[in-house]
Amino acid sequence: MNLKSLIFFLKRQSTMFKRWLLALLARVGLIVLGLCCCLSLFYLLACKPTSRGSQQSLLWSGGATSKEGYMALLQEREDSHRHYINSLTKQIAQLKEALQERTQQLQESLEKAQTRGVLPQGLESLHKTPTQTDLKDFLRSQLNQAEVISGVQLPSEYAVIPFDTFTLRRVYQLETGLTRHPEERPVRRDRRDELISTVETALHVLNGPQQHTDSTRRKRAYSPSDFIEGMTRTERDRGTVYQLTFKGDGPRAFTQLVLFRPFGPVMKVKSESVDTRSMLINIIVPLSKRPDTFRQFINNFREVCIQQDGRVHLTVVYFGRDQIDQVKAMLDQTTRETRFRSFTLIQLNEEFSRGRGLDVGARAWRRSQNVLLFFCDVDIHFTADFLTSCRLNAEPGKKVYYPVLFSQYNPSIIYSNQTLLPSVQQQLVMRKETGFWRDFGFGMTCQYRSDFLNIGGFDRNIKGWGLEDVHLYRKYLHSKLMVIRCPSRGLFHLWHEKNCADELPPDKYKMCMQTKAMSEASHGQLGELLFKREIEVHSSSQKQRSRGT
Repeated sequence: MNLKSLIFFLKRQSTMFKRWLLALLARVGLIVLGLCCCLSLFYLLACKPTSRGSQQSLLWSGGATSKEGYMALLQEREDSHRHYINSLTKQIAQLKEALQERTQQLQESLEKAQTRGVLPQGLESLHKTPTQTDLKDFLRSQLNQAEVISGVQLPSEYAVIPFDTFTLRRVYQLETGLTRHPEERPVRRDRRDELISTVETALHVLNGPQQHTDSTRRKRAYSPSDFIEGMTRTERDRGTVYQLTFKGDGPRAFTQLVLFRPFGPVMKVKSESVDTRSMLINIIVPLSKRPDTFRQFINNFREVCIQQDGRVHLTVVYFGRDQIDQVKAMLDQTTRETRFRSFTLIQLNEEFSRGRGLDVGARAWRRSQNVLLFFCDVDIHFTADFLTSCRLNAEPGKKVYYPVLFSQYNPSIIYSNQTLLPSVQQQLVMRKETGFWRDFGFGMTCQYRSDFLNIGGFDRNIKGWGLEDVHLYRKYLHSKLMVIRCPSRGLFHLWHEKNCADELPPDKYKMCMQTKAMSEASHGQLGELLFKREIEVHSSSQKQRSRGT
C-alpha cells in the first residue's frame, strides 16, 4: 500500500509541476512580450518625424538651430521639386518621342493609302505636315500682298519704292549711303552674296527640266554670261523681289525671270527690363580755348544733366593755360548755384589733340565701378532723351553706341531773310533746309570704359583734328562687339566757323574743307548763293516788266 501511495503521490506531484512550469512559461512569455511592446513604443516615439508645428517652433526659435533647420527644409523641398521636374521632363520627352513615332507611322500609312488610292474621304489634307502647310500658305500670302505680280494703288509719288539696278559687277542705287557713290561694287559681303546667289538660283531654275518643254528647250544651257541685268527692291514687311533679264536665242530675244524672297513672321528674340537708375555717364570733353562755346555747352549741361537727369559726371580735358581761368570760373559758378560737384578738370600742357584728350579723360576715372563714357565735343547740344538712348544702347562686353547726329547749317544763311536770328533752342529743327545727318562723323559715341580699354583706346600718335575717331570706330567693327549705328533725334552739332589750319597734311586738309563745305548750307541754298547775281537780274527785269504793263 505504501508503495502504491508513493507512486500515486509522485505522479500527482509531477502533474502539478508540469502545470506550474507551463504557467511560469506563460507568465515569462507575457513579460517578454510586454517588454518588446514597450521597447517598440519607445523606438517609435524616438524616431517619429517632427510635426509641422514642432518644425515651425524650431524654425522660429531664433537660434542657430532654427536657421540650420530652415535651410535643411528648403534644401529638402528644392530636391523634391527638382526630382519632380526631372520626372516630368522625362515624361514629356517620352511623350514627344511616342508622338513623333505615331505621327511618322500615320504619315507613312497615309502615303501608302494615297498611293493605293484608298485614302478615306476627309483625310486628304493629313498627308502633309500642318506646320509646313501653314508656312507655305503664309509665304504665298506675302507674295500675293507684295507689289510683284500686279501693281497697288499708292497715295503719291513719295510712296514709290524704287528699284536698284545691278549687273554681275556693279550696283546702281538711289540710296547711296555713306559712300555717296551712285554706282559701286557691293561693299558688304552679305549684299554681294545675296545678288550672286540670286543669279545662281535663276540659272538653276532656267536650266531645270520643268522650265521648257521639249519643243521650246534651248540648244544650250544658260550661263552667267547670259545675264544682262537685274532689278531689286525690298518691301520691309513683305520681302525682296528680283527681276532678272537674260539673253534669249536671238539678238532681240530675252528671257525674264521674277524671284521673290518672302519675309517670315516677326519672331520674339528676347524681352527684358533695363534699370538705368544706377547707370552713371562720364561725359568727356576735350577743350582748348573757346570759352564762349564752353559757356553755351555748360548752360545746356546744367539744364539737361543737372536739372533733368542727375546721373552724370563731367570730365573736361583742357590743353594749354590760355583762358583756362574762365573755364574754372564757369565750373565754380555752376557748383555754387546748383551744388553740383561731379566735375573733373584735367589740364595738359600739350598741343591740342582730340584723341589724346579723350584717352586721358577715360583713363583718369578712379572709381571702382565700370562707367559709361560719352565722348563729346564742346559744340554739341544733347537732350535728356539722348542720355537715355546712351544708356540703353551700350552694354559692357556686348555693344557700343555710335549715334548719327544732326548737323546744323550756317544760321546766317538759313535765316538770312529774318532780322534777328532765332534762339539756339528754336534752331533745333530737323529739316533739309536747316541741316543734315552727319553720317560721316564718328566722334560722338557711348561705350563702357572697360570696352574702350580692352580695344586699345585712341591712336595717340594722331595730332590735331580728324581720323582718330575713325580708327577707334574701325577697331570696334573688327571686334565681336555689336556696333549700334543709328540717327539720334536728341543730338545736334551746332554750327560754328570752321578754320582749316595750313599746317594740316593734305589728306586732313582736304577732309576739313569738305566738311566745311557740307556744313554751310544745303545744295539748293548754295546754288542760290552761287547764282545770286543772275537771280537778282531776273527779279529786277520782272519788276520792270510789271511796271511797264
